Amino acid sequence: MYVLFAILVFGFLILIHELGHFSTAKLFGVRVNEFSLFMGPAIFKKQKGETLYSIRCIPFGGFCAMEGEDGDSEDPRSFTAAAWWKRLIILVAGAAMNFLAGLLIMVFVCSVRQGVVLPVISGFAPGCPLESETGLQAGDELYAIDGERIYTYGNVNFFLSMNKTGIFDLTVIRDGEKVELHDFPMEMREYTENGQTSLRYGLNFTPAENTAGRVLRDAWGSSVDFARMVRYSLGMLFTGQAGLRDMSGPVGIVGVISDTAKASDTTFAAIVNVLYLAAFIAVNLAVMNLLPLPALDGGRVFCLLVTTVIEAVTRKKVNPKYEGYIHGAGMILLLGLMAVITFKDVFQLLH
Repeated sequence: MYVLFAILVFGFLILIHELGHFSTAKLFGVRVNEFSLFMGPAIFKKQKGETLYSIRCIPFGGFCAMEGEDGDSEDPRSFTAAAWWKRLIILVAGAAMNFLAGLLIMVFVCSVRQGVVLPVISGFAPGCPLESETGLQAGDELYAIDGERIYTYGNVNFFLSMNKTGIFDLTVIRDGEKVELHDFPMEMREYTENGQTSLRYGLNFTPAENTAGRVLRDAWGSSVDFARMVRYSLGMLFTGQAGLRDMSGPVGIVGVISDTAKASDTTFAAIVNVLYLAAFIAVNLAVMNLLPLPALDGGRVFCLLVTTVIEAVTRKKVNPKYEGYIHGAGMILLLGLMAVITFKDVFQLLH
């Protein structure tokens, strides 16, 4: 049941993305030849008006095939015949829909919490050396750690754990003003409170009620944080801290969603946890799709802006077939990468 639920969630996110392209294309009068969910051979087709609607057998991706999108067309309603700003909106609409879906899901996830913890220091563990006139004080709101903005309490633990040096640059809000604590030493120690000993920094944070305003603020902050995680992940790939083994495709993602649901204590908790992951994936899809890489929406946006500038300067139209070649090659490489990742995911599941 959870695997089926995970597949439906993944399919919904793809559908939302393609609906963004589809709805804006229709709005601007661009002819849509086919609207498909998933890839590969079609298992369902239905012609309605000028558009063929289909569902395909490989549960990865989907597409909104517009007239003249990857080549020249004489049709006055082709994608290339539309004004450049209309094409730009059509291209970014998919990512915008994914981000909006993630944001709305997080509004629900944040609204069902019983209470929240704010990144505001309420006090210190006995013997904690971090409290001083020149250090941290009760009432300080952690605004940034090592230059990274703190949106939710969860960001505090994450960015503290990312620093392995024990020397931090902190920004706190104190009495309505920002206070900078540069090269501030912090180390984890054993603290005993209420008969329990734990290894931590000795900071206590403020619990609060889950108000409507806090729900909206945390939903937005979480969504922005999800987008920031893409930058972190890409940075780890480039520096070698992460590799192919850490990447997941649709099979791996469905497996993670299913495992998360199974590990939850109740059915309601499983739904909330899966929705949290769905929001994370939705925002990640939005950001990844806008990267300036061939075959991705971001690559198409980049080519659109470049060709628009060239045509404005030279007064000559750039043949769209060249862009089609670029995106075609990019699609082959992307499908090859997805095949490798899918094989890796299946191999891990079998073992």
